Amino acid sequence: MTTTLPDETLLRDDTACLRAAARFVRDHDSADLLPLLLPGLDGPDLRALAEHCRFAHAGLLLFPPDADGLRAQLADCGLAVDTPSHPSVVVRERLALRHLRDPAELDVRILRPQVDGRDGERRAVEVFALTVPPHSDLEPIAAYERTRRHEAHLAFEVEHPEPLALRGLCAILDRHGARPDGGGYNPHEDGTVLYFTLPADAACDYRRLELYARGDHRDTLAAHLDHPDPHHHPRHDARPPAETLLHLFTGAWTTQALATFARLGLPDVMDTRTAHRGEDLARPTGTHPRSLATLLRYLAMLGAVVEEQEGFRLTELGSLLRADTPGSMRPLALMYGGPFYRSFGALDHAVRTGQPAFDHLFGENHFDHFARDPELAALFDRSMAASSRMFQPLPAHPVITAAAQAPEAATVVDIAGGNGELLGRILTAHPRLRGVLLERPHAVQAARRLLDATGCGPRCDYRAGDFADVPSGGDVYILSRVLHDWDDDRCREILRHCVRAMPADADLLVVERLLPVDGSPSLATAWDLHMLCNVGGRERRADHYARLLADAGLQLVGRRPLPLDAHVLHARKAGAPDPTARRS
Repeated sequence: MTTTLPDETLLRDDTACLRAAARFVRDHDSADLLPLLLPGLDGPDLRALAEHCRFAHAGLLLFPPDADGLRAQLADCGLAVDTPSHPSVVVRERLALRHLRDPAELDVRILRPQVDGRDGERRAVEVFALTVPPHSDLEPIAAYERTRRHEAHLAFEVEHPEPLALRGLCAILDRHGARPDGGGYNPHEDGTVLYFTLPADAACDYRRLELYARGDHRDTLAAHLDHPDPHHHPRHDARPPAETLLHLFTGAWTTQALATFARLGLPDVMDTRTAHRGEDLARPTGTHPRSLATLLRYLAMLGAVVEEQEGFRLTELGSLLRADTPGSMRPLALMYGGPFYRSFGALDHAVRTGQPAFDHLFGENHFDHFARDPELAALFDRSMAASSRMFQPLPAHPVITAAAQAPEAATVVDIAGGNGELLGRILTAHPRLRGVLLERPHAVQAARRLLDATGCGPRCDYRAGDFADVPSGGDVYILSRVLHDWDDDRCREILRHCVRAMPADADLLVVERLLPVDGSPSLATAWDLHMLCNVGGRERRADHYARLLADAGLQLVGRRPLPLDAHVLHARKAGAPDPTARRS
């Protein structure tokens, strides 16, 4: 990576890019630009984007040597030199991730000098400025970014960013080949940014598109960021294929480094404010100081810790592996770095035979194996609860809110409800609802403790049993991440148990990840491999679930998206009345 160009040449190159961006903003508007960016966009989709979005700016990243150099660039391009600036959050984080640097080292500023469009519309050039003094250790970053132009983009501001409208616009972009490419919320300006990579045949030199929505839209942002696309992952951008493959090979090292970090209790003796020397961390964790330093340097590369002059400091990402943090993901690290990690070593057995590698390795299915080991069973239940962000919108589902507003107290039955995390969220959100949790005996005990701690215990009954013991008389039944554990025949059997227990006007909500119909990247595709390897189940498309429901005497009447690529499917007995009518 060369950094030998003279400083004045670097400044002149940046100025040329800034001048070109200002000219582009002057010469284009939304109507002519959108079809160039998304070939084939027309009809209702084009009208929807044009009506809800306006072309706002072209963005680029500059590397002035100092504040005077930036003002000279602006003046040379006919832009206001006194344009106010504020700190970047999104671009700073993207640069830190791409170059494995501490974000605190990268003082990126945003400024938006105004530009008039052809018809007098007020637009801007969005300048991200990272000051790079001559001979600074930031020069390699500047040289790399000038070549790759990762942050160059075209931005459209959403005029009325209601959550449903914003998600609808994201869906249109996805249909026409734009792929999620990061984003973030900037509290300095109270704005949410959603980035997309444009399709390869876009008739424009810019490769990225931004949707900008004023306000805090982090629910929509979470769904956007949870839509992985390995072809556009920032850690893989612009790497040669061999280098990309080498990084993919080392994914197992990442899993074990994070699992070891959690298993040793390192996050629990660190904090996000103070750096600790390696030898001071080795004593309370019983580790070898030099070996621990090797692990910590690798974890710094992953972003779990930051290496500073005084030692190592925990990051916000790493703090999610503390045992006592809300929403801790430590159980997931221990599970994916423990029994499930071992079974993936025998993935070829599952692919050859169609039988779970876990059963082949441990001599029994994972449910029986965990049930015989109380400690492992508790870890599994905690790891399931660690994905609870998937459940956040579920208490607001119309079926549950309708049950909560019924004249008589309604009952929600959570089938195989684990440690009660989901049922607790629903009962907390709706104090008039009652709950019933069906689970194995050890899980019932854990659920009772959790629901008592949340204050929901007095409104909940507990049943220890199997799927054949689904309690009757409920108003809403829930199967959350249950059906994907089983083959089709067992799913039909489980659903028939539900049908026998459900009153004629009861509702069934099924929470699962859905395989995409178009082969687009999805967490469901990754979990489909996980189910093959460890459980013997599978992820399915929506139409597959609809057929299973119909075979059991149910009909799929609707579905809604949830975070982490999940959906909630709403089913009722075939021929059942409209639930909104019976609860009005």
